[in-house]
Amino acid sequence: MEHVSTTTLIIILVIMVVVSGYFSASETGMMTLNRYRLRHMAKQGNRAARRVEKLLKHPDQLISLVLIGNNLVNILASALATIVGIRLYGDAGVAIATGILTFVVLLFAEVLPKTYAALYPERIAFPSSLLLRPLQKIMLPLVWILNSLSRILMRMIGIKTNVSISDAMSKEELRTIVNESRSQISRRNQDMLLSVLDLEKVTVDDIMVPRNEIVGIDINDDWKSIIRQLTHSPHGRIVLYRDTLDDAIGMLRLREAYRLMTEKREFTKENLLRASDEIYFVPEGTPLNIQLIKFQRNKKKVGIVVDEYGDIQGLVTVEDILEEIVGDFTTSMSPTLAEEVTPQSDGTVLIEGSANVRELNKAFNWNLPIEGPRTINGMLLEILEDIPKIGTHLRIENYEVEILDVQDNMIKQVKVRPLKSLRPNTD
Repeated sequence: MEHVSTTTLIIILVIMVVVSGYFSASETGMMTLNRYRLRHMAKQGNRAARRVEKLLKHPDQLISLVLIGNNLVNILASALATIVGIRLYGDAGVAIATGILTFVVLLFAEVLPKTYAALYPERIAFPSSLLLRPLQKIMLPLVWILNSLSRILMRMIGIKTNVSISDAMSKEELRTIVNESRSQISRRNQDMLLSVLDLEKVTVDDIMVPRNEIVGIDINDDWKSIIRQLTHSPHGRIVLYRDTLDDAIGMLRLREAYRLMTEKREFTKENLLRASDEIYFVPEGTPLNIQLIKFQRNKKKVGIVVDEYGDIQGLVTVEDILEEIVGDFTTSMSPTLAEEVTPQSDGTVLIEGSANVRELNKAFNWNLPIEGPRTINGMLLEILEDIPKIGTHLRIENYEVEILDVQDNMIKQVKVRPLKSLRPNTD
């Protein structure tokens, strides 16, 4: 090195610091890339993304390559800095060179490049892959030896090296991503995606039309009464039964009944029964995601929900499940939540007893208990274990409830006061 000028050594030293910064930025850029975005870009035909994806298939080799290059450059830079320091300042130059080089490496070869790479990983990783790919092939023997030695040492101290890391995301992670994607996804689409993820947590019991609201026709009724019910029914399908709903015998499509009415042959009860479909029974407690698949496989649109004893509990349709995802989109004879809820200026909310607890929680971001009865009336009767008197007060978790109206052994209206500030979801 004696015949090399000090100026040349300083120039080489600067180049070494730049190369060290390149390796540092490359490592950070590669490791902070969004893998799912990278995979998408690779599938779209982006060549740089494909190169990076190949490098990241073996992260241990990539890290070893970067560390070998970075350490070689830093060691060489340290040696050159020592020579330059001695030439300029004598024996004191060793300490001076060490201090200056440490500061320069930290700032220009570590902090600045790594920070920039963390902020803009694609700008660093994509062009960097042009050099790292051939370097990986050239340095493969050395990288293999280094990785083999590290694996042996890890096994000696009891660390497993054959652990496979999956890129698969859990539902909770997906939920977090959807919640944090407001700039890319509209609020309505966010709600739809979250509803899909929540389908397995909701059962047919939560959304079914309860038994007492099922519209059916008693086939033993007077024929004129049956015709009148058919012509005035607002529903597309009606349950046919004998005397009581428990003796359900078929599911009639109104369109099929109208077809029979327009035919020239005689329209009778026998023809009506023959035109009805076999009832599709659904066990209570079935998660919505499973029931939606069953509806599709069995080519059914409506099912009767039964308990473990075979007793009819309610009715569920494909539309009911879809509305859990996209919101109400069909005309319903039942009152909407907006018609059952009246927010007051003092922060309280007047609620009809028939209001659905799950819908209330969803609309107001509340946490009323949903295990058990579906309605406010059912929930309160289960908690109180008695028919309450008007004016009864009780506290349910963080909510103060006052009974305002009781009729026919049912709670008709209540006033709920959240004990902490909660905003309703108006979207």
